[in-house]
Amino acid sequence: MLLQKYIGEPSAVNIQKGLEAAIADGLLGAGAKLPTVRGLATDLDVSPATVEAAYRRLRDRGVVVGEGRRGTMVAPRPPQRPLLDTGPPQGLRDLATGNPDPALLPGLAAPIRAIDKSSRLYSYEINEPRLLELARRQFQSESIPADHLAVVSGAMDGLERILREFLRPGDKVIVEDPGFPGIFDQLAVLGLLLEPVSLDSRGPLPKDLGRALRSGAKALILTPRAQNPFGSAIDAERSRELQRVLSKAPDVLVLEDDHAGPVAGAAAVSLCGQRRGPWAHIRSTSKSLGPDLRLAIVSGDAATISAVQQRQLVGMRWVSHILQRIVAELLERGSTAQQMRRAWQTYAKRRQTLIELLRARGIQAHGRTGMNVWIPVREEARVVRDLAEAGWAVQAGERFRLRSEPAVRVTVASLTEAEAVRLAEDFRRVGVDQRARAIA
Repeated sequence: MLLQKYIGEPSAVNIQKGLEAAIADGLLGAGAKLPTVRGLATDLDVSPATVEAAYRRLRDRGVVVGEGRRGTMVAPRPPQRPLLDTGPPQGLRDLATGNPDPALLPGLAAPIRAIDKSSRLYSYEINEPRLLELARRQFQSESIPADHLAVVSGAMDGLERILREFLRPGDKVIVEDPGFPGIFDQLAVLGLLLEPVSLDSRGPLPKDLGRALRSGAKALILTPRAQNPFGSAIDAERSRELQRVLSKAPDVLVLEDDHAGPVAGAAAVSLCGQRRGPWAHIRSTSKSLGPDLRLAIVSGDAATISAVQQRQLVGMRWVSHILQRIVAELLERGSTAQQMRRAWQTYAKRRQTLIELLRARGIQAHGRTGMNVWIPVREEARVVRDLAEAGWAVQAGERFRLRSEPAVRVTVASLTEAEAVRLAEDFRRVGVDQRARAIA
């Protein structure tokens, strides 16, 4: 059996790792059926319970899915083989990629001319005081503690650095479902197990969060606003509800991924203002200032920020000071604030326009904040294919789902009103068949 060369000495952990390696090598492709528990146990001369434990870990990590009597299959998008983002097929209107509208990003020419372009040497402090002060004032105005700050290379960099410091392979992390596939993949690569929590338009459901915490999870990653792909935004009431649940788990690490920041379409609401345990609020500039300005400010408790900075000192040392100065220059300009307010308003209008046009045609969609609209469907592949034939590239929801129901994601960041009318009509024409149960 080819799988045996990947497994070695059979144990639950080795079977799990061996099957992941086989998937990574392409021996088992997406949708491939794994051997039955009893069949693999016989081949490896171990108990069925050992194989079942390995399969359970693979399911928790999102590598495989259980299909009832059909058995266990490799997930449509196993984390160990992430899809290369090559963009949509040529000729299609791209509503799949998730980019901000370039017309709503501030220009960089003037800020670059204005900054100090001298090189920063090793003996200097790692972060620009001007940038830290601007970030501190912004966080404090939003009731987010800002006594301890770090600068990292984007939200995903911040998440990875903190997770590596506080968690170990096999630890459970609570994630939103549907949620951002980049986070799913990052957790899988770190050997962490995913514990999905359901959400509605106001964020994670408190009751389901309580269940997830009781499962023994060590950390929670949530998006306070512009949740990708569902568009949730945590409001003050939901924040209080979630804080009450989290108060029973003071040692759980809470990470807030505020990736859209000031263009999200809702005010910042943090769960961490009074938190006694480990926490971090990570605010990226990629959606508000541009993806190539790969920088994020992290606020957190003293131990968490110290861990991030210590890891930086033995690795990359610092985020480019030239980049930090450009971001600080942009944040201090009144024209940037005006541009971000315009982006907030424009994204909200485009999002709401599509949702209302779909509703008028009997199609339910979600998108309280952010740049995306999430549209429940029964058959993702068919809807994506039929819309492609009509000239639209949208994203199948399978990349974003763990246990939640099928849907497609439409990025509306640059969608004009005329395009929205045509898209809504094409959704009606392809016959979107929605499930009866809807998420609130």
